[in-house]
Amino acid sequence: MIPVIMAGGSGTRLWPLSRKHKPKQFLALFGENTMFQETLERLNGVQDIQAPIVICNNEHRFMVAEQLHELSIHSSNIILEPVGRNTAPALAIAALKAQENGDDPVLLVLAADHTINDVARFQQVISDAKKQAEEGALVTFGIVPTSPHTGYGYIQADAKNTISPVEAFIEKPDYEKATEYMNSGHYYWNSGMFMFKASTLILELEKHAPDILSSCQEALSKGTKDLDFIRLDTTAFTNCRADSIDYAVMEHTNKAVVVPLDAGWSDVGSWESLWACSSQDAKKNVVQGDVLVDEVENSYIHSEHRLVSVLGLDNIIVVETADAVMVASKDKTQHVKRIVNQLLENQRDEADNHRLCYRPWGHYDSIDLGERFQVKRITVNPGASLSLQMHHHRAEHWIVVSGTAEVTCDDKVMLLSENQSTYIPIGAKHRLHNPGRVALEMIEVQSGSYLGEDDIIRFEDNYSRT
Repeated sequence: MIPVIMAGGSGTRLWPLSRKHKPKQFLALFGENTMFQETLERLNGVQDIQAPIVICNNEHRFMVAEQLHELSIHSSNIILEPVGRNTAPALAIAALKAQENGDDPVLLVLAADHTINDVARFQQVISDAKKQAEEGALVTFGIVPTSPHTGYGYIQADAKNTISPVEAFIEKPDYEKATEYMNSGHYYWNSGMFMFKASTLILELEKHAPDILSSCQEALSKGTKDLDFIRLDTTAFTNCRADSIDYAVMEHTNKAVVVPLDAGWSDVGSWESLWACSSQDAKKNVVQGDVLVDEVENSYIHSEHRLVSVLGLDNIIVVETADAVMVASKDKTQHVKRIVNQLLENQRDEADNHRLCYRPWGHYDSIDLGERFQVKRITVNPGASLSLQMHHHRAEHWIVVSGTAEVTCDDKVMLLSENQSTYIPIGAKHRLHNPGRVALEMIEVQSGSYLGEDDIIRFEDNYSRT
């Protein structure tokens, strides 16, 4: 059995923690591990599990690789989508890839940003579902509803409280209809998790969505291998019809089976649901970071960089990061995307990036920014290098704080140690490399008429960036 981890979501409903270039699946919201890592960790102990296939977008590829490395998991099947095309093309690619060597494994499809409290129960349900998948069923996991939730689609089952054929997939209902569904016992929340043999999915795609299958076959066959990444052909995948696996296959097949899952599942789709999933104190508060509260109840308060104090409030969300603070009523957090849309309309960088930005070579923190200058704190991992590059509009001053820097500036190569510095003129070809065994910490002061990240001309790069 091969886990297929869908890790391409944007997670805008958990802004300002979750942002385009580091969405919620790559954040540690419940402990030391990220949600992506927890998705993999809860499979420990499942029999015959193999290395995962991970499907993500190009911008997140190094976060995926690094977080797999932290778990000592090696996967050479990190599939990079050049554009988002929903779940049907993604799963078609996964099934085709799984069959490349003549194998026909069972695929366990999981989202990278869900939580499950009862791992033992989850693993038992996986075992039950595998028997169905091996017999040719397209299994969908139906969450036993705990409330008449109007934010989920529903699965209508033929029988109550047991594995049974799917009668119908139903769009998000109103509250009255959701209550009716919950009371009947024949309806489950649609979790977006599946299990099937690779060959079964491909056969059903041939019947119900042959255009998607054909486009995906072309995108994979014309794709390229880059380190552990599989880059799909951009033209072929972009031309593929965007559709969900529910619409493309599950609503039309006669092989759909629902397996009930009652294991404390959540898709953590809002700040309110994150509050509900987190450990609460006696006053039902979730408090993280440097926080002081007095006469506060039923609230989620998160601080990353400074003291946050809250007095005399109830049912609120407060989230503080280095560059943004959000305060919201807990029952309005489903509208956080409106704030993100305003940021996008105003071309504010806070919609996409954190102040601390991760790169394959390390990370940088933008400490200060003015009209013609910017100050960054840069950390370069041992043995890592930035690209050989130049800028048209800015010069740079580099000051080494700790570690050793190997600096290339046009034809010169020099070594700098703690408290030493150098100057990179506008238009100079330059590169920064850490030859040491400890992290290189340095301060960069940029000055010039334009300081945007797109003023980079790369000549060489170890990470295949353009």
